[in-house]
Amino acid sequence: MVQEQKEKRGRGRPPKIKRGYGDTRDELIRSGLALITQNGFMSAGIDSIVKSVQVPKGSFYHYFQNKEAFGHAVLESYGCYFARKLDKHLQNETLSPLSRIESFVTDAKAGMARYDFKRGCLVGNMMQEVPQLSEEFSQHLQSILMDWQTRLANCLSQAKTSGEIPDTADEQQLAVIFWSGWEGAVMRSKLFQSVKPLDEFWTYFQSTICIRK
Repeated sequence: MVQEQKEKRGRGRPPKIKRGYGDTRDELIRSGLALITQNGFMSAGIDSIVKSVQVPKGSFYHYFQNKEAFGHAVLESYGCYFARKLDKHLQNETLSPLSRIESFVTDAKAGMARYDFKRGCLVGNMMQEVPQLSEEFSQHLQSILMDWQTRLANCLSQAKTSGEIPDTADEQQLAVIFWSGWEGAVMRSKLFQSVKPLDEFWTYFQSTICIRK
């Protein structure tokens, strides 16, 4: 009898996965991260998000008021994740400041190749959609980008102290230039299915700021 019951359950719908409130919310955010990073926010449908997590569509609204609230939660999660990634490289005192940035570049190249160049930068993807997004999204994206710029500028400031770049260099402006060029290079890498645009950007950026020995 027990065996028969197991077989009947196997022929029906799969059993619902038991999760706590926080677990399900985190799973939805992770699903959104993957879909939005690959396809953009406007193209990411709620149906696809809940399907990958195996929860009813109606339960999505138990965790998020609407898709925009969900988008902000995904952005917040991505911003924190990326900040940790930057700190891992940019605060690695076993490397010189410029080598820390290069370490980040190397890690990013490996990440893009790992996902067959289908995923890029979630922030970069959403910046392209700004005309279709709310002002709140625009402000949120700017805030995250400014945080990344600050982290990079701190590393570049240390590069000045160590003599890797001129002491007259404006690390704040260099950080702005880096992220503007980097996001463009990431998009080109997705287009050409290659890390070459990332290599070319880093080689050019580094060559223009380093002190010639």
